Amino acid sequence: MNSNTFTELMREKAKAVNLKVAYPDALDERALNAAAFVLKNKIAQPVLLGNADKIKCFADDKNINIDGIEIIDPATGEFLQEFADQLYEKRKKKGMTPEEALETVKQPIYYAGFMLKKGLVGVVVGGNMSSTGDIIRASLFTVGTAPGIKTVSSFFIMIKESKMLCFGDCAVNPNPDENQLADIAISTAKNYKAITGEEPREAMLSFSTNGSASSELVDKVVKAMERVREKAPEITIDGEMQMDSALIPEIAARKFPNSPVAGNANVLIFPDLNAGNIGYKIAQRLGGWEAVGPIVQGLAKPFCDLSRGCNVDDIINVTAICNLMA
Repeated sequence: MNSNTFTELMREKAKAVNLKVAYPDALDERALNAAAFVLKNKIAQPVLLGNADKIKCFADDKNINIDGIEIIDPATGEFLQEFADQLYEKRKKKGMTPEEALETVKQPIYYAGFMLKKGLVGVVVGGNMSSTGDIIRASLFTVGTAPGIKTVSSFFIMIKESKMLCFGDCAVNPNPDENQLADIAISTAKNYKAITGEEPREAMLSFSTNGSASSELVDKVVKAMERVREKAPEITIDGEMQMDSALIPEIAARKFPNSPVAGNANVLIFPDLNAGNIGYKIAQRLGGWEAVGPIVQGLAKPFCDLSRGCNVDDIINVTAICNLMA
């Protein structure tokens, strides 16, 4: 399976779900082109957030047809006061005033987040203009984290020819502790299954395999794996193990015999952001793997963060993937 085949499959699968998707960074040529494509091809039902006159003028100026796409202006939105009250109740202990809550909710990323929480849309896709910090903050202030999960993280789908792997976390948490690492592992495994339909075989990566080295860094990985087994016993997971033990059957047979994962892993959990970010970039730049993502996870509902350097296809693909995550 190559990246084109994978993304085409994701888009086809998303059509069966066909959720409403909010685009809060709507004054952007890429977002408008993606929304138009998504509507035309019935991948989802796009909703643009922002001032309708500005969005329509911008679309006309860029010669983009957005006829039939719903536009909601947060500043005059039907649920503005309701959402402001919710935000105030959530943040008043941190010093937020009702007036500050109202002004905050007028921002499209916050209004979109409360629409997601209320079920008015099924997915939010932003970040093409907003920073990752702003997107994650808005998502936490609105939908919050998933039940049993306290850690927002990310994953990549990595594709090369007929092979597909899932990497987590390569973009968000610099140095997760054992509980955060367990949350990352649980979120990544569940999203891998939701997106691909395949059962995850999850490897907790380390510089040690099956006790070959002794270190606090190894202990963290082992403890994280144990917490996953306690919290989500349905997930097939093992570790700690090195990358080659996770992927190569002959090496796994020597280093980690009888492991249900070693030599056949499809989900790889890195111990920290140094390892994860370096690992996916080595696979991408030297190994020729296509990297689809990062996709934000760990939230109660899909509130997805794009790179500000994304292109139209990236927005469409993340829209499709997040439909499946929902």
